[in-house]
Amino acid sequence: MGLRRTPVERVRLGLLVLFVAVFPFFASPYWLDLANQAAIATVGAIGLNILVGYTGQISLGQGAFMAVGAYAAGLFTLNLGLPWGVGIALACTVSALVGIVIGLPSLRLKGLYLAIATLAAQEIVEWAMTHWTALTGGTDALVLTAPTLFGIRLNTGFNFYWFGAILAGATALFAANLFRSRVGRAFVAVRDQDVAASVIGVDVFRTKLLAFATSSFIAGLAGAMIAYYRTIVTWERFTVETSIAYLAMIIVGGLGSIRGAFFGAVLITLLPALVSNAGMAIQDSAPGVTRMLPYLQQAIFGVVIVLFLIFEPKGLSKLWRNAKDYFDVWPFAYRKG
Repeated sequence: MGLRRTPVERVRLGLLVLFVAVFPFFASPYWLDLANQAAIATVGAIGLNILVGYTGQISLGQGAFMAVGAYAAGLFTLNLGLPWGVGIALACTVSALVGIVIGLPSLRLKGLYLAIATLAAQEIVEWAMTHWTALTGGTDALVLTAPTLFGIRLNTGFNFYWFGAILAGATALFAANLFRSRVGRAFVAVRDQDVAASVIGVDVFRTKLLAFATSSFIAGLAGAMIAYYRTIVTWERFTVETSIAYLAMIIVGGLGSIRGAFFGAVLITLLPALVSNAGMAIQDSAPGVTRMLPYLQQAIFGVVIVLFLIFEPKGLSKLWRNAKDYFDVWPFAYRKG
């Protein structure tokens, strides 16, 4: 309970655990699928937040890291016949190694220049996925057999829910404890002022590479989760739009916040579904809306990001903290004593 010090925080955590435990027994398959997508997105967003939010290394290559994880998991399973657990471990390792290579330019590049370098890496990985036919199958999808545990299929909505929730929770716990360690504090020091960090003894280049490796390891985990959940690996899931969506998640949720990564992942995952459901609900009274739904989803996606950048740059995490501070002293305006 070191991360939850007060009784109120423990009660909130207990309610969240209770909700997670009972949700799949009442949710429809549609909402279970959305919950599973949100769990995978939470893992990927936490990985990106480690690199961007905590270490200050702007990346537009999250889709590439996830693609490496998904394809590595699929190829290890298809070509070597490895069990899914070993496939996930190796996929994460391969993604971390690729992350280290992509992170090498961080020695000389910062800010927008580093962002462009990671965007170039995204394009290279995308090209490799579609043109390295001997390895990836090109534009053809990799089709995996359903993963099982003690004879139980894991890729059904209900069964994968538990798998996804455990991995998302474990990733959040790992990240929260990482930033209480010497390594995590070195990440933050590099983000705040890399010259000052170097003066106090932080190896800046090694710290940046470690941040890339850690972030891409977790992104590879998210990619492998997609591979085993969908049992189909295609390059369309890991384009530059995916990288932008994950960047939006941590901006809307809150940079440098594990909670913010969770909030952002849930919002960006649910937003298209909510817009689609709203459009379907009014299609009888406004038939033209249905045809415009794909464009409306993109427009609302952009408007949400712009509104957060203008009115609350620290994201949903800051709004949640404001609400907590308000109710901690309610009905008074400030804490007595």
